[in-house]
Amino acid sequence: MRPLLFGCGWLLVLLAPLVGLLPGPGGLFVFALGAALLLESSPRAKRFYVRIKRRWPRLGDWLDWGLRRPSWKRRQARLGSAC
Repeated sequence: MRPLLFGCGWLLVLLAPLVGLLPGPGGLFVFALGAALLLESSPRAKRFYVRIKRRWPRLGDWLDWGLRRPSWKRRQARLGSAC
């Protein structure tokens, strides 16, 4: 199942620019869905994601929020911010 999810993730990431040509924000959502599938199915993608988050923490916060990751919710609860 994991290779299938990995392949679907890459397919969605590669299709995102084509969908982005259509009016509306569809390409962004297709890319986010593909990235989420890649993060779920690939340890290498997870390591790359963690490196990005460590290098650019503000970008990591936005990525966590956009992907609705539990780490973002825990961090916000720890900081005392309202979600």
